[in-house]
Amino acid sequence: MKIKLLCIGKTDNEFILQGIREYEKRLKHYIPYDSLFLPDIKNSKNLTEIQQKEKEGEVLLNQLKDADYIVLLDEKGKDYSSIDFSKFIEKQMVTGLKSVVFIVGGPYGFSKQIYDRANAKISLSKMTFSHQMVRLIFTEQLYRAMTILKGEPYHHQ
Repeated sequence: MKIKLLCIGKTDNEFILQGIREYEKRLKHYIPYDSLFLPDIKNSKNLTEIQQKEKEGEVLLNQLKDADYIVLLDEKGKDYSSIDFSKFIEKQMVTGLKSVVFIVGGPYGFSKQIYDRANAKISLSKMTFSHQMVRLIFTEQLYRAMTILKGEPYHHQ
């Protein structure tokens, strides 16, 4: 199984990029992983919130394959502890899925088309994080999940 993180907008804070790169490097030892940061929608200041979400949705949908299992990182999603998230990942691995794509939307969330296409929604916290921080937090949590599944000492309980 391959895991992909799909995001709207670039990550321009160097400290966040360094953290993402570090956890992506670590993840390569456990599972095929890739991240794709799509450009922000042009002229978004001239669009309504709904129009922006729809345009972002079109861009995101163009990156997806029919067989992809889609998980939205969404504030209205299901809350998981790190151990429960590792069990979620393990369940996807044993079901024979080829690709699980986690998506971070734009500043206003997701379009209806993306919600309709999604297989699951996960919340990383009840707190609100910047979209750039979500990328780092998710990557670290995925790495943590893999170490939990391997019984390695990264996660303390």
